[in-house]
Order: sequence, then structure tokens, then C-alpha cells
Amino acid sequence: MRTKTLKKNKINVVTLGCSKNVYDSEVLMGQLRANNKEVVHEEEGNIVVINTCGFIANAKEESINTILEYVKKKEEGSVDKVFVTGCLSERYKPDLQKEIPSVDQYFGTTELPGLLKALGADYRHELIGERLTTTPKNYAYLKIAEGCDRPCSFCAIPIMRGKHKSTPIEELVIESEKLAANGVKELILIAQDLTYYGLDIYKKRNLGELLQALVKVEGIDWIRLHYAFPTGFPMDVLEIMRNEPKICNYIDIPLQHIADPILKSMRRGTTKAKTTKLLEEFRAAVPEMAIRTTLIVGYPGETEEDFQTLKNWVEEMRFERLGCFTYSHEENTHAYNLEDDVPEDVKMDRANQIMEIQSQISWELNQQKIGKEFKVVIDRKEGSYYVGRTEFDSPDVDNEVLINAVEGYLRTGEFFTVKITAAEDFDLYAEVVMD
Repeated sequence: MRTKTLKKNKINVVTLGCSKNVYDSEVLMGQLRANNKEVVHEEEGNIVVINTCGFIANAKEESINTILEYVKKKEEGSVDKVFVTGCLSERYKPDLQKEIPSVDQYFGTTELPGLLKALGADYRHELIGERLTTTPKNYAYLKIAEGCDRPCSFCAIPIMRGKHKSTPIEELVIESEKLAANGVKELILIAQDLTYYGLDIYKKRNLGELLQALVKVEGIDWIRLHYAFPTGFPMDVLEIMRNEPKICNYIDIPLQHIADPILKSMRRGTTKAKTTKLLEEFRAAVPEMAIRTTLIVGYPGETEEDFQTLKNWVEEMRFERLGCFTYSHEENTHAYNLEDDVPEDVKMDRANQIMEIQSQISWELNQQKIGKEFKVVIDRKEGSYYVGRTEFDSPDVDNEVLINAVEGYLRTGEFFTVKITAAEDFDLYAEVVMD
């Protein structure tokens, strides 16, 4: 039997999955730091907390492999304790306890106080907005709501995250002020569904009022909107976006599909005609807006005709940003009752076809930027380039602007005006415009 380590406990928080998990890990780390615990993010530590994702098959596999990796380290003696939290643990706790019993404890998505107690810390209610951010210093995620009330057939999020619950505007303003005081210049608003914000606590869709409060926060230059649901979109947001320079001309609106039979089976509450009209209204209200969407191919019952409808529509709409995923058959979802009848190789082929179309569209749109000037924020230095983004690009998922580092020093987190000199499918090359 090995002896316990005598060194001071260091808690290593490992984050898997989406930006909502990043946010949750940051809140956990903020609580631990406030309890005078030594905490690191994805570094060496003798106590490990794995914040898991349980959304689709690939994410679940990555989460399980990560748990097994740290359980092995525990057995070898390089780690003392392993705790698991997050969506996978919320969704499959009994199965995980049975299959991987070496984990010290499993916690769901709403069990932060219990997790903190297991780590020898107290949950402190007064810590509104206190987080240990893990993103580059110039941007941070701001989670404005938790959970989802939508009935989408393919999605397990309501199982893992519960019903929609908005955070009050005043708390979000306090959190934003604290982030700004720490050097954050860009807020990326996230939720399972931004458009539902406020319905539970203000009895109306209140995203617009929230944005008008956030633009007043000193030190914040950009506010970006992620994950807006197309049904019931609050149209006043478009006017605010057009009139408020701090709000990026950008929206992430996952549309999932466009063929009416698939939309109906997906329980999306919309049609091809309604969705197309909505996007036309977006373009009319904010002509410069970059629209990002995500699509699912290979959903049960998706025929070749449905897929051709989707393909033709992607070509017609010319989205600035687009991601495409293959359908994942998830238990306890409405669609799990359907036959997963599109073969994996057909799913992959369809996804590749969509991304080939998008690659060409992105290349063409990027060529139009050559010779034009844009405001860019510098996220990092990588090799011989500074890597930045325009207001039309979100971190990790969208285009990047590459600036030759040999030409001069650029401070990370600062804004510069650049001129685009060359463009590829998903990268722009630029030089700084000197005043």
C-alpha cells in the first residue's frame, strides 16, 4: 500500500467540452481560490477534478478516456484523488460509479457546493462574478442563463442542465465589471439559448435590455452573441446591434437543418420559409453582420432529397461561418425512438460535402476583404505570427488574422487597425496600419 503524499494539496481542474463548461470550471476555481486552496488549470496537481462533457458520442468518449487516464495515474501514485463533475457525470452517474469505481466521487452539474465540500472548501454565496479565468486575458465567457426549455428531439442538454434559468441583469453587470477590472475587453455571451433570456424572471425576452446594460460597462470594447435560437428571436436586438458599436456585428445561431420534414422531426418549431425570412431580416437590419451557424447531417430519416435541399440552401445563403456535425444517436432523447438509419459513411460524406461548399464560400468572402482595413484584437503569438481576430470572428471556431511578428511588437489583448494583404479559406494575412 502506497503512502500518502506529504506535499501541500494542489487541485488540478481539467475542462472538457464547450464554453459553458469552461465557465463552470472558472467559477469552481474562483471558489477554491477564495477558500485559499492552491488550484491550477490543466497542469500537474495531486488532486484532479475532471469537468466532463456528455453531449454526443465523441465528447463522451473523450471524457471517459480522460477519467481512465487519471484513474491510472491514481493507481500509479502520481495522483491522490480524482473527482468527476459536469454533464457526463450528471447524465450517467450510476453507470460511471459501477464501471469506474476508482473515482473518489462523482458530482452532477448542479452540485458545486457538494464538490467544494469534498475538496475541503465552503461554497461562498457572496462571490458574484468571482472567477479564475482560463481564456486569454482579453476575452471571457459570460454565461447569462443555464439550462434549456426547448424540446429539440436530438438534444440531451435539458437532461444534463435542467430547465432554463436566467441570471439577473444586475449580477451580470457586476460580473462584467469585475472581468473588465481584470483586463477583459471582450465579453462572449453564452447560454443554451440566448433568445430565451429573461422569460423566467422578467416575464419577457430581455436580451436587449441586458445588452443595453452591458455596453455601459467601462473597459469592455466588444460584446459577442453566441447560441441564439431561431424561434422567437427578439428583433429589438438587431436595432441595438446596429446602433451600439460595442456589440459585434456577429451572431451564432445554430439552425441544424433546413428541410421541412427534418425540422419537424427535430421539433425545431420552424420551417425553411420562416428561417430564410429571419436571416433576410438579419441582413436587412445589420448588413455587415457575420452569421455563424451549425448544421446536423444524417439525422434519422434524412433522405437524399432532404440533404440536397440543405446543400442548395447553404450555397444560396452564403453564411460567413458554418460548422457541420454528423448526427449522434443519444439515449433518452426524443429522436432515440427513431431508427438511426443513415449509415456512418453517408453521414461523413454529407458533412464533408457541406464543408467543401462552405470552404469555397469562405474563400470567396475572404478574397473580398483584401485591401480593406479592419479593427483587430491580438489573442496570442504563435511561431512567427501574431494571431488576431476581427469583430466578425469568435475565438477557436472562426477565421484568424495573421500578422508577421518580424514587422514589430504587438501587445496581446490590444486592438490595432490592420490592412488585409492576402486571404485563404479560413485565414487572413494582414499588416498593421500605422497612424
